[in-house]
Order: sequence, then C-alpha cells, then structure tokens
Amino acid sequence: MKPNARERLIEGTRQLLWERGYVGTSPTAILARSGVGQGSMYHHFDGKPDLVLAAEQRSAELMQQQIAEAFAVEGTALERITRYLGRERDVLRGCSVGRLTADPEVMADDTLRAPIRETFEVLHEHLRRTVAEGVAAGEFAGEPDIDETASAIAAVIQGGYALARAAQAVEPFDRAVRGVLSLLRASAPRSN
Repeated sequence: MKPNARERLIEGTRQLLWERGYVGTSPTAILARSGVGQGSMYHHFDGKPDLVLAAEQRSAELMQQQIAEAFAVEGTALERITRYLGRERDVLRGCSVGRLTADPEVMADDTLRAPIRETFEVLHEHLRRTVAEGVAAGEFAGEPDIDETASAIAAVIQGGYALARAAQAVEPFDRAVRGVLSLLRASAPRSN
C-alpha cells in the first residue's frame, strides 16, 4: 500500500534535510521528492517549518530506536559499545540527525533544535549507562569519568562522519572507531 500524502511529505523532507539541510530543502524540492501536490503540503502542514519539524522528529525517533536496539543486547559493556560503533551506517551520507547541527537555520530555532538535542541526550544516556556498568563490572581500570567517556564516544561518531565526508572515504570513520575502541581496551585492567 502506498503511504499517504502526509507520510510521503515527511519522508521526502527527511531525506532532503539529510542531503541538503534546511536552506537547500525548498517547498518545490519537497513536492518533487514526495510526489504530492502543493495543496497536500499546506493541507497537512502550516508551512515548511512545521513540515521540517515533523521530518526531524521522524529522524530523531528512528535514530533513538536504533540506539535503544543497539544497546539492548547481552554482553559486556565493551562488547555493546563495540557493536554500537560497528553497526551498519551510511558513513559518507553522515548522520541524519547530527548533520543538522551544521545548519544555522535549525540551530537558531529552539523548536527545530529540540529533536536533535533530545537524540543526543538519548545517545549520551545509553553510552553513560553502559560505561557505568563496565566500570562497576571492573572492565575499565581506574575511575574514568563516565560522562566524559560517554561524550568522547559520541564525539568520535560525529567527528568520524565529518572526517569521512571530507575525505569522501569510509576509512577515516573506521579509523576513529578503531581508535576509541583501542583506548577503551587499553583501559581494561591487566591481569597478572
């Protein structure tokens, strides 16, 4: 069954935001990508900002679901972090939510920025909880700052996307992931 016009508008806008950002996502481009008439856009949404917010919320919802699923598996903290970092991604396309942080129109609007902030908070909480479990289980030596470690892991993902896009190659992303995992493994207590 073909999705209804509202769903096609949201998905078309979501894809355009990921590819072009807010300014590059014109109503004309939205209509062309969605395959709906102009009347449908204004029937379902008050205008571009309203539609963009719905598309951002959809991207945020999908990403938050992926995050929850990635961390809802059995294994040690390091194994769960490794699975999350190694999950399949369209690296050269970047993060559908994170890319919007480079968009001045989105960042200037508290309402449009909210789904992005919330998604990064969800990621941070999952990482923080997993690192805390690893510390409690003795997987990491010393007493690493849990929030700082969670933030560093999240930054590696977003920074890895930027490095990969700049090089137009996946290797910089993979190298960043291997680097943070090496640091986490190096922090494991040594057995005598």
